[in-house]
Amino acid sequence: MTRLRAFLFFLYFGLMSVAMNVGCLPVLLGPRGWTVWAMRCWARLTLFGLRAIAGIGMEVRGRPYIPAGGALIASKHLSMWETIAFHLLVADPAMVMKRELLAVPLYGRYAQRAQMIVIDREAGAKTLKGMLSAAKMRLSEGRQIVIFPEGTRHQPGAPADYKSGVAALYGYLGAPCIPVALNSGLFWPKAGTLKRSGTIVIEFLPPIPPGLARAEFMAKLEGAIEPATARLLAEVPGVAFPQPGDKPGLACG
Repeated sequence: MTRLRAFLFFLYFGLMSVAMNVGCLPVLLGPRGWTVWAMRCWARLTLFGLRAIAGIGMEVRGRPYIPAGGALIASKHLSMWETIAFHLLVADPAMVMKRELLAVPLYGRYAQRAQMIVIDREAGAKTLKGMLSAAKMRLSEGRQIVIFPEGTRHQPGAPADYKSGVAALYGYLGAPCIPVALNSGLFWPKAGTLKRSGTIVIEFLPPIPPGLARAEFMAKLEGAIEPATARLLAEVPGVAFPQPGDKPGLACG
């Protein structure tokens, strides 16, 4: 991908986001569904720009595993891309997000009105209790709880670092957990500009049934997401990453 295409995309993304955030302010005065609709429009326009300007498309695998009603979804987090795409991939996502994002001008207002699940990572046990309570309510409304088990974006090929929050949610909600793997970080990295054109692949994996002990659940979750993510990373032409069983963190290419 040329620097020019990346520059043009981010120019488009910035101007479009400002226009959408300002132009859709009236929806904040209406029902929550209006805000959900506005966020879906923003996500659709973002992915359109990625495809039309930057040459980055999307492929969704494992569609039969995408839940239509209330469910817990645990996704690998390599890029900003998935925080946008989930608005279109599932019907009504309630994403677990850090409180700092509420300070983003206007975006924070939309996230609050859409009733995302906000956590304060400095509050310890108090924020865990609030997250569990909010997730239980969102699940009862038939929404999809989306959590990134590692808590933040990681570089492709970096060692896994799963936090305990996802296990707490799984145990408290008593719902199946759908693992998700992806390769987005090869195209829209954690830091810097867009890296290459091509197709971002996101794959929904078979659900993990409810009722497992914490250690067994965490082993199954990581054992599902990490090999699938390594496989998706390795599918990208010209990029080589270690496969499961190899030493972690030795990506090259």
